[in-house]
Amino acid sequence: MSNYSVEALVGEPEVLEDAPVRGRAPAKAQSPELATHPAWLRLKAAATGLQSVQVQDGSIPETGAHPAARAEVDTVVDAIRELAPHFPHDAAYLQALVTDFKRWSVAGFGIPDFYDSLLAFQPQQYRVDGIRHLVVFPMYTQNGSSNRLVEAVLIEVIWPEFIAELEETYTNELFVPIRFLDFTAGYDTNSAVLFPETVAMRQVPTFTWGAIFADREAARFRRVVRAAADITRLDLPTDAATFLKDQHVIEKTFVMWDLIHDRTHMRGDLPFDPFMIKQRMPYFLYSLEELRCDLTAFRESVKIERDLSASPEARRHAKLVQYAVIFDRIFRFAITGSRVRNYDGLGGQLLFAWLHQHHVLHWTDTRLSFDWEAVPEVVVALATRIDDLYWRSIDRPKKAHWLAAYELVRETLTPNPASVWARGLSDEVLAGAPKGYTDLVMDDEFPLSMFFEALDKKMKSVIQSTVGITASA
Repeated sequence: MSNYSVEALVGEPEVLEDAPVRGRAPAKAQSPELATHPAWLRLKAAATGLQSVQVQDGSIPETGAHPAARAEVDTVVDAIRELAPHFPHDAAYLQALVTDFKRWSVAGFGIPDFYDSLLAFQPQQYRVDGIRHLVVFPMYTQNGSSNRLVEAVLIEVIWPEFIAELEETYTNELFVPIRFLDFTAGYDTNSAVLFPETVAMRQVPTFTWGAIFADREAARFRRVVRAAADITRLDLPTDAATFLKDQHVIEKTFVMWDLIHDRTHMRGDLPFDPFMIKQRMPYFLYSLEELRCDLTAFRESVKIERDLSASPEARRHAKLVQYAVIFDRIFRFAITGSRVRNYDGLGGQLLFAWLHQHHVLHWTDTRLSFDWEAVPEVVVALATRIDDLYWRSIDRPKKAHWLAAYELVRETLTPNPASVWARGLSDEVLAGAPKGYTDLVMDDEFPLSMFFEALDKKMKSVIQSTVGITASA
């Protein structure tokens, strides 16, 4: 929204920093039937009606559609007021939400501005297991819709006691793990996050929370790993096989993983800007950043599992985080999405090849197997390599850091035979602007190996079936 001013930009998707104040609210008994509440169903239908006449920036330019849109807004406002008693902790936000909707309608449905209600919504202050929120904003949904349409979602916080204990050490005040109760079409997609930066607003505030749908991550993981284990004839360890049967255990495992992953984006010996905010970097740098955060979660989980002073629940889930990182990375990340600058896919490929080349992952007689006792040290070794790359980066020019990062990846993965980077950039490019470097990175700089090409063909329908998945699937 180029006509909006920008005051400050703090963080980026998946990046949260600690808040100065911790808030808590007592859990309140809430009706489990909210997803079938008549007011919610009216609100959901009205939001869907508004979506049908909105354009990408969220406005409704067709004046002939305005009378019907005003009626839909009135329905949304009335439904919010009716539902508000179920969310006393969100009273200020819901009142501001009503005001923003009415102002948008009266002003003629231009680009929506929900800045005031967004500032009033502070779910990180109420991290209580089972507490619920009604969230309604014109917004896009990452990995879902790129249009800022009115979306409505009912959510429930996941905050088990052992996570609250871990968060005292792995502080991440703004991280809010959640599960779906119901949602509009923007979330009937691959989107598993709820981020404030996606909301239509007149200016960008300092973001104060970020939420991840652990139930969708868990349900997707269960379906994909079951299928992949069957296809590859992987004999799962007993605890991993048991783990796959329990949706709620996997949800809490992903909460633990995400808690540590998320905070890692702002910790460590970092390059000046590892997230590419307002920069145009080669996509493999983002691959390494996301993988670094996952491998940090893995490494910390190894420590927790071996720490006899940690709670039994923390130690149990720490072991499961290790399985989750490996299986999600190699079975889903590596083959999900297009081959156009697929940074998560590249990270999955890198982890698989690293494990294989260090002889703890084997593909023999068309059967996949792991030397589980040796896996932790090998994974931690890759984490250490990436950490060393980052540590050295502050002494290097940016372009030299990019070249060093490329070399780290190509030591394990084979570049595209047509790669200019692999053959060596020309002196003219090396002496030129960073843009010249980025322009020469191929969309699929590191193509799938033969193993993943074969797995992709067998898994494509399974991965596609996870679109819009929830815990009830």
